[in-house]
Amino acid sequence: MKRMLLLLVILLVTGCTLNVNEKSNKCIIATSFPGYDFARAIVKDTGIDVKLLLSPGVDMHDYELTPKDMVDIENAELFIYVGGESDEWVKKVLNTTDKKLNTYKLMDAVKLLDEEIKPGMESDGGEEKSESDEHVWTSPINAIKIVEDLTKKISELFPEYESIFDNNSKSYIEEIKLVDSDIRDLINNTSKKTLIFADRFPLLYFTREYNLDYYAAFPGCAHETEASAKTIAFLIEKVKRENIPVIFTIELSSGNIAETIKKETGVKVSTFETAHNVTKSDYDNGVTYVDLMKRNISALREALK
Repeated sequence: MKRMLLLLVILLVTGCTLNVNEKSNKCIIATSFPGYDFARAIVKDTGIDVKLLLSPGVDMHDYELTPKDMVDIENAELFIYVGGESDEWVKKVLNTTDKKLNTYKLMDAVKLLDEEIKPGMESDGGEEKSESDEHVWTSPINAIKIVEDLTKKISELFPEYESIFDNNSKSYIEEIKLVDSDIRDLINNTSKKTLIFADRFPLLYFTREYNLDYYAAFPGCAHETEASAKTIAFLIEKVKRENIPVIFTIELSSGNIAETIKKETGVKVSTFETAHNVTKSDYDNGVTYVDLMKRNISALREALK
């Protein structure tokens, strides 16, 4: 019993440490998978822990801060967050904590785009206002900018590992560049340029980067997940008119809208990885942002043929 209490005390004091047997208690915490994955790649082989605050398999829009998470955040050397609607709660944390936190906001690293409400797409209702789309990492080019910028931030905090961070960063960026090149080759060699998402659409940066058109049921941070009959009818008409072979859902989605459209059109349903979070299986297997983008290349190959 005493041993269990001792372990609990250690976890509370060094809450960010993933393994109580580690010699170093240095830790970075990220609210979502992109920040977690980029930081993990940068600090590889240094003994610095990186923790994903969002549990694998959970939509980041559904996250709720716990007292244990608050302890972990306050004990971390760096706290990485998106800066948009999905982690709006971060503002409260920064305003209420007594500690001076080192933070990094993904949205600060790139040029932002405003969310769009396209024809056929449902909004959350009420007065429409322009908001910046927070899903900046979905463009591999933005991902490269974030990794470069985050490397500088982490190097400032741990200067003793600067050369390792620099090498790790360059290596990971080369992987992202290869993915970007493969996507461009695929798109440049197809006549189709339209994607249909029977789901939320957190991929504005992706489609803008590669000059793709799209139609979707909801914008990226919509709270609703069940579309109206009007929206479904609109998407069905688009599938038929443009002879779309594949429609998309995003990861961790119920897929209900897509199944309805599939019944009416016979179209194939595929998953497009937005990388906002991963399944428990993918997390346990160490899947990376690059791995998820490679899956998207395979999905795009079918959708644009």
